[in-house]
Parts: sequence; C-alpha cells; structure tokens
Amino acid sequence: MAANMPGLIAVALFYVFILATGIWASRKSKHEEKRSTGTGTEVALVAGRNINIIVGIFSMTATWVGGGYILGIAATTYEPTKGLIWAIMPLEYIVNFSLAGIFFAKPLRDKEYVTMMDPLQLKYGETLTCTLLIPAVVAEVLWVACIMAGLGGTMSVVLDISSFYSICISAAVAIIYTLLGGMFSVAYTDVIQIVFIFVSLWLCVPFLMLNPASIDITLTAFNGTFQAPWVGTLDPEDVGLWIDDFLVVSLGCLASQGLHQRILSAASSKEAQVMCFASAVFSFILGIPSLLLGAVAASTDWNMTSYGSPSPYDRGEADKILPIALQHLTPNYISILGTGSVAAAVMSSMDSCLLAAASLFTNNIYKNLIRKQASDRELQWVIKISVTIAGLVGMGLAFFGNVLTFWMLATDVMYTLVLPQFVCVLFFPITNGYGAVGSYILGVMLRVLSGEPLLHLPPAIHFPGCRLIDGVYVQHFPYRTLSVIVSLSANILISFVTSLLFDKRILPKRCDILQVRSHSAPSRADAKSNVDNNQPIASDQLLDTTCLSPS
Repeated sequence: MAANMPGLIAVALFYVFILATGIWASRKSKHEEKRSTGTGTEVALVAGRNINIIVGIFSMTATWVGGGYILGIAATTYEPTKGLIWAIMPLEYIVNFSLAGIFFAKPLRDKEYVTMMDPLQLKYGETLTCTLLIPAVVAEVLWVACIMAGLGGTMSVVLDISSFYSICISAAVAIIYTLLGGMFSVAYTDVIQIVFIFVSLWLCVPFLMLNPASIDITLTAFNGTFQAPWVGTLDPEDVGLWIDDFLVVSLGCLASQGLHQRILSAASSKEAQVMCFASAVFSFILGIPSLLLGAVAASTDWNMTSYGSPSPYDRGEADKILPIALQHLTPNYISILGTGSVAAAVMSSMDSCLLAAASLFTNNIYKNLIRKQASDRELQWVIKISVTIAGLVGMGLAFFGNVLTFWMLATDVMYTLVLPQFVCVLFFPITNGYGAVGSYILGVMLRVLSGEPLLHLPPAIHFPGCRLIDGVYVQHFPYRTLSVIVSLSANILISFVTSLLFDKRILPKRCDILQVRSHSAPSRADAKSNVDNNQPIASDQLLDTTCLSPS
C-alpha cells in the first residue's frame, strides 16, 4: 500500500510552520536576553520570568495534553476490560493543576527558583540531591519516549509510513527549535500546537459520531452490543488499584519539572496560579474528543468498515484505536487533520520534556556539581547538548514498548520517588538530610519489592488482593500510594529524631556528617545574599496556600 501523499504533505507543512515559529521565537529570546537583568541561562530556562500569561496558559496546557494523553484516553475508553471509568486522565489533570495552583505556585515562584530541584539542593546540598535528580531526569526522558511512541503508531496507521521515519523527523524538528530559543521557542510553538489540537480534534467528532458503521453511543454505554459497554465497570476488588492509578497521575505529575517550569516562568505568583487553574479547565475540554472517539470505536461494527473483522481489540491493536478510527471511520482529509492533532500534541509535550530534562541537568548537576565556575555561555551550550542527548535517548526508547507503559512508568517514578522528597522540603521545615536519605532508601526498597507488572517484575511482598493474571502477579492494593506515605512519614520521623539527637547534644557535632539544619528551604536570593555576607541561611516557612491574594 502506497503512502498517503496528501497526508504527508499536510504534516510536512505543519512541521515547517512549527519550525518557523520556533525560529521566530528564538529571535525574541535573544531580544529578551538583552533586556533581562537575569542571565542568558535563566532566559533560556524560565523565559526571564516574564512570559505572557496567555502564552503561559497555552504552554502549560499543551505540555500535558500530549500524545499519551490523547491516545491513552481513547484506548482506555475503547478497551472492553477497562472503559470510561478507568479513563480518568481528564479528572486527574484537574486535580493536578488545582493542587499546583493552590499549594505550589506561590511558594515556588516567590522564591525565584530556576528548577523544582533548587529547594532540595539548597537545603540538602548538591551531592545528596543528585540522587533525587536522577529519577527526575529519567522520568522526563520516559515521557519523551511515551510521546514519540504514540506518534509513531499514529503515523504508521494513517499515513502508512514507517514509524521509524516519523519518530526521527519529529524528534529532529522538536530538538532544533528547542535548541534555538529555549523556553520562548517552546512556549510560542505551544500556542500554535494547542490551537491546532483543539480545532482538529473537535472537527473530527461529528464525522465519527455520524459514520454509518457505528450506532448511538448512548445505546452501547451500558449494553453490550459489539463488545462490553464502553462505560466499563469497577469491581470491588479493583477499587484499590483504581485509587492508586488515580493518585499516581493526579499527584505524581506535581513532581514534574515541566509543570513547575511554566510556574517559574510567570511574571508573578498570581499569574502562575491563574495559569494552573485555567490549564485545569482546558486540559479537561481537550480530553473529551478522545473519550468520544473511544466510545464510538466501542460502538462500531468493524465488519462494515474497511478495517474488517476481527475488531482492533481482538487483533491486539487497542492501543492504536485513535488512528484506526480516524482512518476507517472518517473521510481522508479528516483523518489527516486528526493525525495532525496527534503530531501537534506530541511536539508540544516533547519539547517541554526535553527542556525540563536539560534544565535539571544543567542547573542542578553541571552547574552545582561538575563545573561550579562555568560561565553563562558555557551553561547555554550545556543546555543545547542536554536537549539533544535527551531527545536521542527518548527517541531510541520509543522503538521499544507502548505508550501506556512509558506513561505509567514515568508518572510512577515521579510519584513514588520524587514527590515525597519535594513535598517534605517545601512544607515540612523539620526535615533534613538524614530523613531524606532514609526515606528515599526505604521508598525505593518498598517500591521494588512490590513488583511491577509492566516490567514483568514479580512482587516479593504480596499485599491483600494480589492476584495472578495471565502469568503476572498484579497488586490490587494501593501499593504505590503506600510507598509514598511510608516515605513521607519516614522522612519526618527520621529528621525529627536526628535533629533531636544533635540539638540535645546526645550525639556530638562531629558525627553530623550531613550538617543537619532544621529549617525550610531558602530562596535563591537568600542564598546569594547570605554567601556574600558570610551569614547562615535564614529559616522561613514555605507553606502559603493563599489563592490569588492581592499583592
């Protein structure tokens, strides 16, 4: 079968337009660098803390509405063993953005950090924080792999081209414009991409709903016609797993550098909060078309389509249901638009992950551990090299595994390993290095011993409800949430005990190898001022949940 030439031309034109927008934004970045009082590195990573609020909202939304989001919702809704009740990503994102706006935006933006790892590094020191940086960087690269895998599957179905070429070309385009303009290029291309995603996805909906091979989705919502009802069911023994999945995404994404990079780019904490709340609404709206597509696919007699029998689920292609439905249930030009929406979603999320990974490596590893005297120009080159390496590694991983596997692994890493430490350093001033080390080791051990069916890692600990399914043990207890709770509690408890031992001089000061300090993380400005004046870092409480308070 020959390649879909009209589709290829349309996607190529879209890529050229995105690349041109990125190049234009890179010129704006250079202009902003001359005006900004900050360094060129800060302009590249956080847009000089002066990003337009509308651009910020679009960029934050586009970062999360990626290929994994669009394809994942459709696939989960369509799959007979899951259904709508398991396709809760839009609700998870509402919780995620709302919590970010209420609890995280103000303290992080007011402290003028460059990355989310700055408060940990300022409190725990460079070496200790490096162990926390590794899973954070790995999670961002896994997100890149997830996003690219989704694009490859879509392009191969609709445009009939090898996923290898579509992944390589898309990665090259995203890497190039991210290299050129940093945060400005990423943000302004996000605006174009999110508009295109919104228009094209919603334009596909009426054609899908009215196609002759499908029946009314309200009739199949609770009645099995061609397959199990697409609303799905939640058995009592699966409640624990459902709760765990919900919390992994809704809370785990709070430990993502991509989210906090937009918060730190805002002109003020108030604007950062508005960006979070607006993104919660827009991400939910953009998830509805994928949900409807999954419902239509579940209500389709595939024998009446060019796809034929058996159904995509029976052929093991449920994870590709979005491009399959576009290809066989809509006119050619509509399927091309739908493919463009996936490409746009991929680009908008991939560039954010690339910049996030580069930010963590450059600012928190290279600058603070490898080359403390690095010049601003050198750091900008390190950003470019890091973006390239992260893109190439993510692209390589995209050829192995599926979208949902990478998505869940990335959020799992952020939830179980990074989030407990991030929350403790922001909201529990008593925590210290000993608590961080002890809780981190305990959390990793508990998570590994709980097993991971996606990696076929058998559990050493069988929690209540653990069952053998298709030769793999699956935990139906919220074991990942348990790991987070244990890690948080251990951090606070160990920190309290060690602080007490050193404060009461039960243990001599020479035993304090981590230099325990019972205070909250300082701001970057505080750290610079105190270094200049040879004064100890002042203690100040970070927790401030004031929502949109007047300045």
